[in-house]
Amino acid sequence: MAKPPDCSHCQKPATIHLTQIINNQIKKLDFCENCPHQKGVTDPTGFSLAQLLAQNDLSASTGADGSLTCSACGFSPSDFKRLGRLGCPECYESLGDFISPMLEKMHRGTHHTGKCPDELLARIQITRRIEAIEKALREAIEEEAYEEAARLRDELKALQNTQVSGNVNYG
Repeated sequence: MAKPPDCSHCQKPATIHLTQIINNQIKKLDFCENCPHQKGVTDPTGFSLAQLLAQNDLSASTGADGSLTCSACGFSPSDFKRLGRLGCPECYESLGDFISPMLEKMHRGTHHTGKCPDELLARIQITRRIEAIEKALREAIEEEAYEEAARLRDELKALQNTQVSGNVNYG
C-alpha cells in the first residue's frame, strides 16, 4: 500500500485531503488533523470528515476478528479512518455497512440524485414505464382480465415503438 502524503504545512502524515477548483485551476492540499484549524481552513458544508471518522465506532463495523475488508483491494475500516479515503471503487460495496452511516450524515442520502441530461432522463422514464406496464400486463393475464391486458399490450407496443424510433418528447 502506498505511503499517505504528508501534511502540506508540518510534514506529519496527512489525514485530510482538500481539493479546490477555482477558475478551472485545481489546487490540492493535504493536512494532518491539527493544521486546518491553525490555518483557518473550514468546511463550507458544515461537516468535518475527520470528526465523523473520530466519532465512528470501528468495532461495530468489523467482525470479532476485525475481518471487514474490501474484496478487491484489501482496504479495511481502519485504513479508511487512518487515511480519510477509500482504496478503490469496490470499497463502496465491500465496506458499505461501515461508510453508509457517515455518508448519510455528510449528504442528503447515499444515492446521487443530481441533474441528468433530458434525453437520458426521457429514456429512463420510458424504460421504467415499460417495466411497470409489463408487470401490470402479467398481473392482468393472471387475473384473466383480458380486456385490460389488451389495453396494456397496446400501450406497451406504442411505448416500445417510441423507444425504438427515438421519437421522445423532451420538453
